[in-house]
Amino acid sequence: MSDLIPEIDSIYGDTRSLIASARLQAYSAVNSAMIQAYWNIGKIIAKNEQQSDEQAEYGDQLIKELSERLTTDFGDGFKKQNLRRMNSFYAAFPKMNEVRSELSWEHYSRLLRVENPEIRNFYMLEAIENRWSTRELDRQINTLLFERFSLSQDKEKALSLAKYGLTITDIQDIIKDSHILEFLELQEKQANSEKNLKKTLRDKLRDFFLQLGKGFSFVSKEQKITVDGDHFYIDLVFYNFILKCFVLIDLKVGKLTHRDVEQMDFYVQYFEKEFKTDDENRTIGLTLCAKKTEAVAQYTLLELEQPLFASKYKHYLPTEEEIKKEIEREISSLAADFDLGDGEDDALTSSR
Repeated sequence: MSDLIPEIDSIYGDTRSLIASARLQAYSAVNSAMIQAYWNIGKIIAKNEQQSDEQAEYGDQLIKELSERLTTDFGDGFKKQNLRRMNSFYAAFPKMNEVRSELSWEHYSRLLRVENPEIRNFYMLEAIENRWSTRELDRQINTLLFERFSLSQDKEKALSLAKYGLTITDIQDIIKDSHILEFLELQEKQANSEKNLKKTLRDKLRDFFLQLGKGFSFVSKEQKITVDGDHFYIDLVFYNFILKCFVLIDLKVGKLTHRDVEQMDFYVQYFEKEFKTDDENRTIGLTLCAKKTEAVAQYTLLELEQPLFASKYKHYLPTEEEIKKEIEREISSLAADFDLGDGEDDALTSSR
């Protein structure tokens, strides 16, 4: 405590509370405006669909053309998948007074997966009453809270299960809501040194692959993909025109876990479905670990059905050992600028 200002703790506490309250009010106002806008967009799509004799075909074409124009003007928040979700949002809540402003768009994205209106309403009310984060809402739906509650003779005991592992939404989490940032056309900031190190390493690795001179073409960094309302970010995406396939790279600052490998497998499967054409070869994934004490490189491959492709793959991609040495070399050169901890880096998802 300061000798000159003995009441500094009290002053700081009051000031901090005011800032936190103002930020929460600002978030709530933006969230409310965003949800109302999305509901009205869904209403516009639904009303126009109903006027067509061929609703399904008309609706698909309407969403496609709307998405192209809105994405150009306002960004990725208006991709086709999200417009379809807005349409479903209006269908699930046809009256605006049924929509509760206490929940975020990410909450509603998860609630829309519950088809039964009564069950969906149960989860909506419980999420509001218990202030569930979107992750907690997911957990309660996936562990069948409603079904457990319905079958239980002790309703209070069944509902108490909902509070196990309860995650209260923190002000920092809701301020960083990716949908809010997207809606306002703001960029997420990487403030700490660990993430800055990751960014620097990512840029170095991009240059490393391009300097190999073995057919690599850079496609994107932090490639965003969205599945069921969740956002994922792939650190680097290349295309190798000799191998005729995509090469995905995900960098972890921390210990490599089975979850990281499973996540890369998910990315590879996604690219196989959404990006790969019939005349291209299988997508290749590469998960990298850049701990202070070690480097790990692990390829994720779907079955290599063509022997010729398998041979080319071994020739044109760097070996795991070569990549490990490159990471270790870069970490050593950056050690003076960054303080790299040993903890696992958080996955880059819509819940971050």
